[in-house]
Amino acid sequence: MSTIILRGGVEVGNPLEVALEFLAAYPDRETHGSGLASFDESDLRLANRGGARISAAEIAAILERRGEIERALSKIRIEASLADATRSIPWIPLTQLFHAFADIRGVGFSKMTKALHRKRPALIPMLDGPARDPARTRESHVPTHRSANPRPPHLVPVSRHLNRPARHPPPG
Repeated sequence: MSTIILRGGVEVGNPLEVALEFLAAYPDRETHGSGLASFDESDLRLANRGGARISAAEIAAILERRGEIERALSKIRIEASLADATRSIPWIPLTQLFHAFADIRGVGFSKMTKALHRKRPALIPMLDGPARDPARTRESHVPTHRSANPRPPHLVPVSRHLNRPARHPPPG
């Protein structure tokens, strides 16, 4: 791929080279918070620096479940990846980890994955509103003016097509 087009028609030539230059210029100097096997307030503060906006009350509620979170993390290999064969992905411990964050008021996938991503980066991507549900937030990302470079059809959210009701012929 020699060029990519960003929102608003901004073109980036040789995107891989640009990305590698960025990583070289701004290396990840952040720690893993409390380490890869444990979980504490430093992990949540680090997530906040990454844009999670976890409130003090939410931090307190999450930390009440620290034991559950650490037990689940201990069952997941540090190098576990979504790119692994499906059978080798630790679905049960991952589900237990996600359940530890369940029903905490104000904490959804976005905050949870920002807090956990550094613990298992190849397994837990950071999910944000547009990444989780492009159909719900599509309008907030469409420019209000007509762009000289309209969005290529392959970039139109697939969910727009999947969310349409199925049209089945009447039985007969």
